[in-house]
Amino acid sequence: MTIHDTKLSRRSLLKAGAGLVIGAYVVRGGKAFAQSPAPSAPNIAPNTFLIIGADDTVTVLCKGIEFGQGPFTGMATLVAEELDADWSQMRADHAPSNPALYKNLAFGVQGTGGSTQMANSYIQMRQVGAAAREMLVGAAAESWKVPASEITVDKGVIRHASGKQGRFGEFAEQAMLRPVPSAPKLKDPSQFRLIGKEGVVKRLDSAAKSDGSALFTMDIHGPDMLTVLIARSPKFGGAVRSFDATKAKAVAGVVDIKQVPTGVAVYAKGFWPAKTARELLQIEWDNSKAETRGTTEILTEFRALAKTPGKVVTQHGDVDGSFAKGGQVIEAEYVFPYLAHAAMEPLNGYLKWDGDTATAKYGCQFPTPDHAAIAQVLGLGMDKVKIDTILAGGSFGRRAQQTTHQAIELAEVAKAIGPGKALKLVWTREDDMRGGYYRPFGVHRMRGVVRDGRIEGWTDTIVGQSIMKGSPFEAMTFKDGMDATAYEGSNEPPYEIANFRCDLHQVDLGVPVLWWRSVGHTHTGYAVEAFVDELLTATGQDPVEGRLALMGNRKPRHAGVLKAVAELSNWKGAKPEAGRARGVAVVESFNTFVAQVVELSMSADGPVVHKVWCAVDCGVPVNPDIIRAQMEGGIGFALGHILYAQQPIEAGAPVSGNFDTYRSLRINEMPQIEVTIIPSTEKPTGVGEPGVPPLGPAVANAMAKLGLPRPRKLPIVPGANA
Repeated sequence: MTIHDTKLSRRSLLKAGAGLVIGAYVVRGGKAFAQSPAPSAPNIAPNTFLIIGADDTVTVLCKGIEFGQGPFTGMATLVAEELDADWSQMRADHAPSNPALYKNLAFGVQGTGGSTQMANSYIQMRQVGAAAREMLVGAAAESWKVPASEITVDKGVIRHASGKQGRFGEFAEQAMLRPVPSAPKLKDPSQFRLIGKEGVVKRLDSAAKSDGSALFTMDIHGPDMLTVLIARSPKFGGAVRSFDATKAKAVAGVVDIKQVPTGVAVYAKGFWPAKTARELLQIEWDNSKAETRGTTEILTEFRALAKTPGKVVTQHGDVDGSFAKGGQVIEAEYVFPYLAHAAMEPLNGYLKWDGDTATAKYGCQFPTPDHAAIAQVLGLGMDKVKIDTILAGGSFGRRAQQTTHQAIELAEVAKAIGPGKALKLVWTREDDMRGGYYRPFGVHRMRGVVRDGRIEGWTDTIVGQSIMKGSPFEAMTFKDGMDATAYEGSNEPPYEIANFRCDLHQVDLGVPVLWWRSVGHTHTGYAVEAFVDELLTATGQDPVEGRLALMGNRKPRHAGVLKAVAELSNWKGAKPEAGRARGVAVVESFNTFVAQVVELSMSADGPVVHKVWCAVDCGVPVNPDIIRAQMEGGIGFALGHILYAQQPIEAGAPVSGNFDTYRSLRINEMPQIEVTIIPSTEKPTGVGEPGVPPLGPAVANAMAKLGLPRPRKLPIVPGANA
């Protein structure tokens, strides 16, 4: 089974026009981009999600990108379940860029993000499979001249009691001529044989990624293709004043050098001459509009702001009165650094423009806005531009660009040299790490008052940049002039606090920021869960029992995962080895509930996390193996970042350029992990991001339990190099 079989690609299937192509759609509102169809308009064109070949293969076209989080397997599972296909015949590939057919039902445009792939496809893709099954059965009944009600389908075989039987491929073309059922009957969950089952579904993308046959952008080569590298300003906001390319042009293999809006582009026959020439460019930068502050200055400004009231997000009770009545007042300031996404594959993209049409190929996370951006830069209609999404080596939010800066830059380098060239724009690791678009720098100033063994008051003043301001998503995410992603999770903690206030200072800075894995929950989850633990300690309550008491009956799914992880880790009965302690945290993000217990000790180099227990409630668990893998990956990702990672800024320029200074978790530092998945009948939600937020505060709370200071400025081990 392969996802890039060169003999049977999606493109060859489409070109051949053979087999069954089927679609189903669900109309739902959402935000539309300027060149995408209005979200409220009826979708009259059938979306094409499924191709059944004459050889019985079933290819599912995934409207979202596969960059390791498992949608190829997830979408295929939904289709195969209702189609009653055999798993060995399932394949998956990316759908082409077409918002009318492949829009994310949560966004209204084609794009991947917010852990929405499974949530927005669960019913839709099951309908696709069920409709295909009905059409195949109808075709078989017509051919055999028997009632369709007498036909069964099992593991890809269509059978009639008379002994007649056939495979999908035999009836695919006949089935294609039949009308698409408007309301295909879906299985009762008790009939599921794939959804929610352990070990019956193998990932569709693993083999190709293991044997090297999977295609990524850097694998694209052509005899006349030019590799392009851009020299960009070291400071954010800097621009080219002048440049001298005399020495650079002398490098063998260099074809041209052009100024583009983001810097100076070197076009060469290969990566090495492009990189060599770029280093020989003599550029004078105009920094008159550049950011000149560093993180030291930014922190000073943020701290001063945090001591003043921000714009109120949420408030209830008599907050000031609760503090005035006395008691133990606890204050804590949490500082969160800029973080790079540091995906294993840096940004890159391929584009061929002939003057009339353009085709782009890369790991495209937001096809609709990227499609529009390329069309606009090149002065083409949307119908003259095509984006072929291919596999990507991770993202963590980096490829979902509200500014479409990668697509714009790709089109700009093509426009600068003129039509008729095939180009591959490459960002090196250093380009990507220093290219901005970080998790925003932020400060939380928390105050709480404990009296008579109860938490009587709680305030949280947040200072941070907006991710969404000025982007096409601003209208979706702004409320009362504030970016909701900056405070999500802080404004409505799962705990009953009688007197509560959350306020925000939204600051404009010249450092580009972008959503990072788990978006606002990456810092709000830490601040809330570390602080409630500190307050519960002051009341003398157990961290688990205290949280449950504060939830009452209002948060059953938070309480469910908390109880589950307590049971899994034997919270009440466990007696960690001498020198070890445990901490707990629970965070809801993207409608998925995750609780984690961490057991750690302290070494001379910092915390050593020995084991993490994790409970997750993501609704119906479609692919348990993938859910478990996403929790494990999220825990490792989170642990590396809260221990070691930061991107310092000095005088407007980022400092870290590679993993030698941007420390990640080493393989020998990966803790043992045990995951339990809560059975549920709720609609499935995402798992790509929710495994991250609880890990940091659980580590902090374990350190406090060990008698160490609770970390209030991340990373916990600053300055740790590889």
